[in-house]
Amino acid sequence: MSDKTSFVDTTIHLDVKDYYGKTLKNTSDLKSNACVAPARPLPKFILQALKKVHPDVTDRYYGCGLVVPECLEGCRILDLGSGSGRDCYMLSQLVGETGHVTGIDMTEDQLEVARKHVDFHMKEFGYKKPNVTFVLGYIEALTEAGLEKNSFDIIISNCVVNLSPDKKQVLTEAHSVLKEGGELYFSDVYSNGRLTEEIKNHKVLWGECLGGALWFKDLLQLAKEVGFSPPRLVQASIITVDNKELQDILGDFKFVSATYRLFKVPKGSTKPCKVMYNGNITGAEETLRFDCQYTFKADQVVEVDAEVASILTHSRFAQEFTFQPPGGSCEPCGVRPKAGTEDPFELAEQLLKQGPGSATGGCCGTKSATCCK
Repeated sequence: MSDKTSFVDTTIHLDVKDYYGKTLKNTSDLKSNACVAPARPLPKFILQALKKVHPDVTDRYYGCGLVVPECLEGCRILDLGSGSGRDCYMLSQLVGETGHVTGIDMTEDQLEVARKHVDFHMKEFGYKKPNVTFVLGYIEALTEAGLEKNSFDIIISNCVVNLSPDKKQVLTEAHSVLKEGGELYFSDVYSNGRLTEEIKNHKVLWGECLGGALWFKDLLQLAKEVGFSPPRLVQASIITVDNKELQDILGDFKFVSATYRLFKVPKGSTKPCKVMYNGNITGAEETLRFDCQYTFKADQVVEVDAEVASILTHSRFAQEFTFQPPGGSCEPCGVRPKAGTEDPFELAEQLLKQGPGSATGGCCGTKSATCCK
């Protein structure tokens, strides 16, 4: 992998580099909660992993939510816009010494912080050799940065896609470097409509992850055009802007931080069927919250639609479920999922009404090294 790329900076890229490399010195400098992890319960093993991350790395972290999918041990993970490397070092512990985490970022100041502490973390984790790599590059040009096609099991992204002026190219590159059956699991900021040019051209709003926010319906269309399965909405939370000057510019536009999962799986190759979660994922032994529609309880048969059946059959989750009958359709069963929603604003409102602790999203976990192949 190389630190050289022919991708040319746009004005937006330069502004973002300046904002995250020079303007922001720590999390308290942020002017909205768009890039601050929402308060919610975290599994104990993730809290323990975070405690082992060096304070210098944590202090320069500006993420909008903790993005940790399930079943990670032995996987190859790519973190888009890895910044100071907090998530990479946390994931490094979850994939284990047989797995690998690559972080890519376009901001040299952030990468300097991340790389400075590689040896510290490997010693802290008890690893004989580093399982983390940091690459200077652009999320719109992953292959130019030296990342191989069809080489990653999972891609995560934390409040970064909105910082790119070309979201479709980001999704295209992500699709390219994912293995068949791979997943893009990412948290980002979305608006309730297409933003005005005034908002899009505002440097601070871009840096705060608001100016480049996608209308959530545009994400659904872009994912389809690139070749991903339809986005599965996992969780969502309302974003507040306390700065009056910025709020006046934003007007009636509203924003949410939402987590989606997109899979690189064959289209139309699977029929609706019954599945039973085997309960073997660490941290989700009793219940696996796959998204806002499907929650699987161990040893309980659930009927899933063709889309989810295809995801479960062709992804790393295949060995975590028993399919009845294998590869075939099924008769209707008694346990059906609640109706899902594609609207993150609707989900965020539902979770607000349910009260604290409801927006926990998917249960995170690790498993054996055979999780990813």
